Amino acid sequence: MSGLAAVAKLAQVSPATASRALHRPEMVARETRERVEQAAEQLGYRPNQLARSLRTRDSRTLALVVTDILNPFSATIAKAVQDTADQSGHNLFLFNSDEEPDKERRALETLRGHLPQGLIVVPTPGARENLELVPDLPVIELDRASGRPGAYTVMVDNRGGAYQAVRHLLDLGHTRIGMIVGRRNISTAQERYEGYCQALDEAGLPYQEALVLPGNHREEDGRQAATQLLSQPAGVRPTALFVGNNEMTVGAVLAARQLQLSLPGDLSVVGFDDSRWARTTTPSITVIAQPTYQLGQLACQRLIQLMSGVAPPEAHTRLPTTLIVRESTGPPPAR
Repeated sequence: MSGLAAVAKLAQVSPATASRALHRPEMVARETRERVEQAAEQLGYRPNQLARSLRTRDSRTLALVVTDILNPFSATIAKAVQDTADQSGHNLFLFNSDEEPDKERRALETLRGHLPQGLIVVPTPGARENLELVPDLPVIELDRASGRPGAYTVMVDNRGGAYQAVRHLLDLGHTRIGMIVGRRNISTAQERYEGYCQALDEAGLPYQEALVLPGNHREEDGRQAATQLLSQPAGVRPTALFVGNNEMTVGAVLAARQLQLSLPGDLSVVGFDDSRWARTTTPSITVIAQPTYQLGQLACQRLIQLMSGVAPPEAHTRLPTTLIVRESTGPPPAR
């Protein structure tokens, strides 16, 4: 448990109240303030200067935490945030959580000592608790939502994009459509799964649990899941796959090649998120494209607005996705 969290627990207040009592005592009742101060003294807690920096604006530094810097999606996000920060005269700290809540937590602990003005984070499943480490810091959640009350988010229409992907496959005549979904405790994966289910339901097709396998958003997860799905007999295996992110799509395509299944003759594939490899591979891959650069740019703009004391025009911003039909999708193979 972090120092501030321990103080809050001992004083029987929330971490946010404990922080205000130590940094903005005029905002807290005297009895509560004294209880927090006694708890801090008892535990030997010495508050850092984060809140003072936020009040005086003597830092021109922002922070960004992404989940996988090797993923082209994350790299483009980082580029957009960096460009926008530069234009406003801010520096940027960049951290990579590797989809691991513990790494995300260590990044936030590091930030407490570097006095940033604000934070953009692509949340891991542990973000809701981890962000309690920086209760006074303006935060924009990007691409995913942690579920924190009052959070500001910038995301895409994941459910609508997934629905459009599966609808495209249905319109081509597919009825056995598999999905490789990400971790369902991450908002994007859950929303894309819901879009998949909605499209099947509206088409009158039963949900088949055996056609849906999880992954951890990485290439190897996609390869393993696709291998398992596609190793079933020809009349049982899916004739089409909807894959929940670009890295897992790479793995799914590699698995199909290893099993000597042609695209789209034996198998149609739609991935979520566009990338250079999806455009240039043979066959090129049908995708749901996200406005990735715009996501990072808008998140940084929203953060700078929030740091100025002005709430963004909407707490939750959703940008549209686009279906780009390429060569990897076609009618199901003849019986």
